[in-house]
Amino acid sequence: MIYDFRKEKKFGYTTGSCAAAGAYCGVYYLKKGIKLDYVQLENDKGDKLIIPIENLDVDAKSKKAVVTVKKFAGEDIDITNGIDIITEVKLINNDKINDNKINDNNYNNIKIHDSKPKVEIIGGKGIGIVTKEGLQIKKGNYAINPKPQELIRNNIIPLLDEHDRVVIKISIPKGTELAKKTLNPKLGIVGGISILGTTGIVRPMSNDAYKKSLVPQIDVALANNYKNLIFTPGNIGTKYAKKMFDVSDDQIVEVSNFWDFMLDKALEKGVNDILIFGHSGKIIKLAAGIYNTHSKVADGRNEVLTAYSSLYIKDREILKNILYANTTEEIIKILKKEGVLTEVFNSIANRVVERARNRWAGINFSCIIIDMKGNILGRYP
Repeated sequence: MIYDFRKEKKFGYTTGSCAAAGAYCGVYYLKKGIKLDYVQLENDKGDKLIIPIENLDVDAKSKKAVVTVKKFAGEDIDITNGIDIITEVKLINNDKINDNKINDNNYNNIKIHDSKPKVEIIGGKGIGIVTKEGLQIKKGNYAINPKPQELIRNNIIPLLDEHDRVVIKISIPKGTELAKKTLNPKLGIVGGISILGTTGIVRPMSNDAYKKSLVPQIDVALANNYKNLIFTPGNIGTKYAKKMFDVSDDQIVEVSNFWDFMLDKALEKGVNDILIFGHSGKIIKLAAGIYNTHSKVADGRNEVLTAYSSLYIKDREILKNILYANTTEEIIKILKKEGVLTEVFNSIANRVVERARNRWAGINFSCIIIDMKGNILGRYP
């Protein structure tokens, strides 16, 4: 299939595609002396990606080209949309090198190993460094994932002669700031964002891509020999888990709304023990078997709370107030006034654990439900 991103508005292209397009454009100019306004890449599925080039600067004397490609996410919600991905391309011909290293201070750690076309890919400003085990990239290396590296190599090697050497340096000027809005710091990727992408194509509102981005948290935990993990929806749970328990950041896994997907992965990867922990607004949905907790998918919070409250409250008017309350916090106030807050939430926590144990047999579950201030509302066992 052909994706012409000069015209395409629905689909977008990944940071990996941006880097590959920049690399191709730079090598093409250094080999042929022609500036391209766009490049055509091919991914491993045979799809053609036509990607526009924002800018090309050339230093002919040092055989270096600097290419800017603007990230385009299509209709997907992506914090990297519109940022500049800068790819610096340096071409060296091995016949002209006397020693075994590139004679350039910026590249003097790049070794040349053999006479075949060689591509070295490194990170620059705004590209994160991996500091933890368990990710696709080894600790100490730039967070440039294998698939984007493959896309770069597969597309530029046909342009090279036998003795050519190319060093590709990828930079993202806004990468350091953007990284603070991602899971990278939690995963141990410091100083910038990652170069990502499997096919090179961004599909709009891709839940699958987002879910996959959450899984490395489990890999990092297991790589650090943690098998007793805390699963939580997000920031509130992470914040209070750190305050309440003596645990490492790597033991806390943020699942967002995707409980079924992440629990499937936990079982698959051999996690032994999971504490389901977090704010009542999300956790109580699990008691009803709702494992995608996004409000647009399913929302039975009031119904769950009304059902469990009916075990302890007989007044139909109070139950009606619970059913039609505007927020979970409002219901908490009602239950507190009736003196049954702990009983109701303990029962819900019990049911959360029962359902999880039945569906993911082999994992030992427990549950703690908190309010917005971190107070424990209910727990099981």
